[in-house]
Amino acid sequence: MSRPAILFPLFAALETLPGIGAKTARHFAQLGIERPRDLLFTLPYAGVDRRRKKSIRDVKAPATVTVEVEIGAHLPARRKGGPARIFVRDAETEFQLVFFHAKAEYLQKQLPTGQRRIVSGKLEIFDGIAQIVHPDHILHPGEAEGLPEFEPVYPLTAGVTQKLMAKAVQGALARVPRLDDWLDPALKARENWPDWSVAVHAAHCPQSMDHLAAEAPARQRLAYDELFAHQLTLALARASIRRGKGRASLASGELQAKVLAALPYDPTDAQRRAMTEIAADMAGDKRMSRLLQGDVGSGKTLVAFMALLIAVEAGGQGVMMAPTEVLARQHLDSLKPLAETAGVVLELLTGRDKGGERGAKLAALARGDIHILVGTHAVFQKDVHFHDLRLAVVDEQHRFGVAQRMELGAKGQGADVLVMTATPIPRSLSLAQYGDMDISVLDEKPAGRLPVKTALVSAGRYGEVVAHLKTAIADGRQAYWVCPLVEESEAVDLTAAEDRFKALRAIFGEGVVGLVHGQLPPAEKDAAMAEFAAGRSKVLVATTVIEVGVNVPNATIMVIERAEIFGLAQLHQLRGRVGRGSAASTCLLMYQPPLAPAAERRLAILRETEDGFRIADEDLAMRGAGDLIGTAQSGLPRFRIADLERQSALMAVAQSDARKLLADDPALASPKGEAARVLLWLMERDRAIRLISVG
Repeated sequence: MSRPAILFPLFAALETLPGIGAKTARHFAQLGIERPRDLLFTLPYAGVDRRRKKSIRDVKAPATVTVEVEIGAHLPARRKGGPARIFVRDAETEFQLVFFHAKAEYLQKQLPTGQRRIVSGKLEIFDGIAQIVHPDHILHPGEAEGLPEFEPVYPLTAGVTQKLMAKAVQGALARVPRLDDWLDPALKARENWPDWSVAVHAAHCPQSMDHLAAEAPARQRLAYDELFAHQLTLALARASIRRGKGRASLASGELQAKVLAALPYDPTDAQRRAMTEIAADMAGDKRMSRLLQGDVGSGKTLVAFMALLIAVEAGGQGVMMAPTEVLARQHLDSLKPLAETAGVVLELLTGRDKGGERGAKLAALARGDIHILVGTHAVFQKDVHFHDLRLAVVDEQHRFGVAQRMELGAKGQGADVLVMTATPIPRSLSLAQYGDMDISVLDEKPAGRLPVKTALVSAGRYGEVVAHLKTAIADGRQAYWVCPLVEESEAVDLTAAEDRFKALRAIFGEGVVGLVHGQLPPAEKDAAMAEFAAGRSKVLVATTVIEVGVNVPNATIMVIERAEIFGLAQLHQLRGRVGRGSAASTCLLMYQPPLAPAAERRLAILRETEDGFRIADEDLAMRGAGDLIGTAQSGLPRFRIADLERQSALMAVAQSDARKLLADDPALASPKGEAARVLLWLMERDRAIRLISVG
């Protein structure tokens, strides 16, 4: 399949546009503009009102003004490079035009005394005198039509001026073809959106500030197109995963019943709902591709284990994969008692398994003697064969993109896939990132969980914090102490974990304080974690490596030093490490005064709520989508026009439209389907085009 000919002019080299040579093209590339198509999707971010005024008299400076003047005397610069001044008069008053480094004969030619010109530029008052320094435009009265009343302002880079950009955009606009519409006619009519080609022209030729707003119909339409292309790509990936022959795994319910009967508590309504959704997916003959999204401590592990039991009840096997060995071992510890209750064989496979022991495990797995395997990505190695893999569960999804999800599904011929994440993601972002999956949300905390008391403490009260720890340790409790960085760097006055560890060890004694940070060899890190989990060490000094998943119910205090430099989601994750047992827990956010307003707002939100979804929404509002997930590793696309924070509702519409289009027309062969293919090419979604179902 190749790009449709109608789009060729938009994908030609930039040098084919008037006024752009090889050198200029290199400057444009700095802005991510390499073809005429990229210019079309680089929209102006501001505008300048250049409507003609009779006089500057009523204009409040500083402001851009366009006015017809009669040119008076020239006052040359007194010293080299100094200002040359030209007196001019409009219909009501006099002012000056000022030029630096300009030759007198050039100015006389441009602005001959006694003649009339239209000048447009920024009017300022300097020493009580109204002046325009270096006007943007100087035109003969007859040429005024060439000046737009409202001039768009584009993002620029070194070597690209507004004039050059405007000229290049006009060149690209001249190539805009008329395309058949991929929009649903009802949506188009309801939103009053223009055709695509009309929308592109309108977005680049705004008539007022209103036309630059994200809500302007032309811009909304273009943002929707971008989101629709993205959701169509995800929907095609989803269809391709589900097209892989699924297998119906029917639950008998007997293993699940044993586990539920042995639990000391009742599952929450949210857990029951998620279990039902997953069981229904697994019973169907299409492959499941589902995201289980739940806040810290909402009980995802139980839901995932119930799903694994369905695989076993159906006569197959399940695998649960964690990003680190520490987490894999923790899953093993928490699932072992449940597995024993159900009479199910559960084993661990990590990179540490070597030689004969590893060989024996692999043989048992291939025979089907191991029902559920827990492991790190070691479970993906070539020599790992399952007897009958029915379900793969992946923990902490944000380290996995769509490509890995598809790879994972390939391991078990038709295995269902369940992904768990403890990072609450605002709906708009979860649709952007996981639009290829169905989503189950756990939005309740299990009964008996006490809220974590969160307090702000200034760094000056360090002594009080240490005294508080002493009391807690005497009562048999444990505490985390999180430090921001590993090594002291002169530039940043952050207490290094090493120094804090030494200081606390001097107070509490040898063996009571442990240390974990990213630079430690894995074996030492695991050993320190194990000491703390077993209750032998009482205080664990750590960097943010403990953010994900460590589970020590006896730890009831979380001290976060320099809390003001952490992001909201990170603080929320760290706080989630305590409050896992039956005892009341505390989180102390230590900060260095004075607090910047944004930091103050972050800490205040944490103090007010433990609802991860509300925190995620606030985080999105404060930081923006790219930062929230760290665009590099997020699998989150970069949109040129759409704004995920402000246009989240459009994302949901785009998702349902994309799924409906594929359900009605899987091969995209109808006229609307053909139009959607052109959109995919236009948006450079070449991978998606390869996924379009053939037959």
